[in-house]
Amino acid sequence: MSETRVGTLLTRHWRDTPQGLVLWFWLATDDGPARVEVRGERAVCFVEQGLELPQHPLIDERRPLALKRLHGRAVEALYFRQQQHLQQWLSEKPQHRQLALEADIKPSDRYLMERFVTAGMQVSGDWQRAAGYWRIGQPQRVSAHHDEGGELRAVSLDIETGGGFEAPLYSIGVAIASVVGRDGARAVFMVKPRAASTERGGYHLHYCGDEVATLRACFAWIAEQDPDLIVGWSVVDFDLRFLHQRCQRLGVEFALGRGQDRAGVLAPSRQGQPWVARIPGRPVIDGIEHLRAAFWQFESFSLQHVSETLLGESKLIEDSGLGKLETIQQQYREQPELLADYNMQDCVLVLRILAHTDLLRFAMARARMTGLAIDRVGGSVAAFDHLYLPRLHRRGMVAPSLGQVRSNESSPGGYVLDSEPGLYDHVLVLDFKSLYPSIIRTFCIDPYGLAAAGDNPVEGFRGARFAREGAILPELIASLWAERDRAKRESNAPLSQAVKIIMNSFYGVLGSSGCRFYDARLASSITLRGHDIITRSRDWLQRQQRRVIYGDTDSLFVLLGAHWSEADAVAEGQRLACALTQWWRETIAAEHALVSYLDMEFETLYVRFLMPRVRGARAHGTQ
Repeated sequence: MSETRVGTLLTRHWRDTPQGLVLWFWLATDDGPARVEVRGERAVCFVEQGLELPQHPLIDERRPLALKRLHGRAVEALYFRQQQHLQQWLSEKPQHRQLALEADIKPSDRYLMERFVTAGMQVSGDWQRAAGYWRIGQPQRVSAHHDEGGELRAVSLDIETGGGFEAPLYSIGVAIASVVGRDGARAVFMVKPRAASTERGGYHLHYCGDEVATLRACFAWIAEQDPDLIVGWSVVDFDLRFLHQRCQRLGVEFALGRGQDRAGVLAPSRQGQPWVARIPGRPVIDGIEHLRAAFWQFESFSLQHVSETLLGESKLIEDSGLGKLETIQQQYREQPELLADYNMQDCVLVLRILAHTDLLRFAMARARMTGLAIDRVGGSVAAFDHLYLPRLHRRGMVAPSLGQVRSNESSPGGYVLDSEPGLYDHVLVLDFKSLYPSIIRTFCIDPYGLAAAGDNPVEGFRGARFAREGAILPELIASLWAERDRAKRESNAPLSQAVKIIMNSFYGVLGSSGCRFYDARLASSITLRGHDIITRSRDWLQRQQRRVIYGDTDSLFVLLGAHWSEADAVAEGQRLACALTQWWRETIAAEHALVSYLDMEFETLYVRFLMPRVRGARAHGTQ
């Protein structure tokens, strides 16, 4: 019987089979995990109609479409039964790579983006119970949903060894907690031939006879507890990589995934890139990388330093100093219970850090906003594509493949006014709220709008002209802006931070040569407009008899002087911010017939402020 249920997207996968492409997605639902399997999809790319492309046995179908390329002609779709057929066709001739549009998008990602699915997914189909999960063999309908199913649970995983990757495995620690911080089961599996296991300090210590027994016991425990996420500290580069390699060496199945789907840890495709964990149904959140993605900064990202800084707690064996490895080796030989305590403490510290920083909720909010996998860090270009491409297709256009757009042109960076060095009293800092997103939204800056400017365009810079109607990027900015305002009203700091990062990344994406939409006219229309806004704002302040002693990309430093009281200075900062915002509304309406979304804020007051003589040096002030 057909049912419709909602879930949170955990992992996405695809593989080629003799019958064609198969996609599958793991979800967390209120009723437990679910595996959605999709058959019948085909790999696809686009080429211009009318090209002299000979028929090819790998191409399953050619179909003219009512779509055209940006700044170009109508296109047709080339369909392939397998993704490897598309890749083989691309590699046969350089001409194929030059002509094929959107050929780089993974089939699982395309399936999701074309349905506007980010994290919440609604699935209609025959939900059948399998071994510990729900299985939907071929969904009748898949669509986006704002509500997400199931409260996610994470397992913190940490291993202890006698040294590096060739050293013996000593123990594996695992501890369960929910995203909202509720603790669950905890255990340590130790490679020791002991007769009995024991309860110890809030966790169960299991003695296993050898490494094979330890690995299997741990995997069985994780399968029984069935967490949705795996978390840890350098958990991919060390813990999971070590376990995967040890399983391969010992002939043990690396059974960390759900539903008998094969798990693995993949070596980086290029030097300097991280190892990648592929654990079906269980995204892997590395504490270090996700803290960096959320712009947390520490002198050191060691677990010892971060836990001391955030929690005031230390590891049971400190990271620094000589003898740490020797201490671990000695405890394993002589006092294995103490090593188990140390192993478990590391698991717990990771969970406490993630709870303290709200990092799991941040990762989930970011996935919901962008469509990126929960465990992915970086990926600004991919996030932009996931949001932008399906909307571009609805406007009747397709985009280039990554790497096809090349240009030697660059756009200028943020504007910096010459500073006036000195020691000052009562300096106001006025700051444009999210200046670059505001410029994009106000002046209709958009790749599609650049291609469809038409009559009565909005003038940009370096010859750019943008359509006044139908722009995609300003629409996305408006949606994200509303989401951030809602997050602030609800005191949802992780969501607010995620939205801020996403909005501010859009300029960086458009200014990157690695973006499929790169065009110097786009980025320059943002930065040069910013230059104009800062300089004209300075001129307006000077007409108000206010002296500007410094300005950078989105801020202006305004001197009041010693004769102002602190209360009057704050009131003046608020008045100037409101008046300048209103002036820009009137000016942009008069000059461009557009609605201004520029919003000047009074950020802070420095009672005493030192502006250094060297341009770009850091200013110092007392608030």
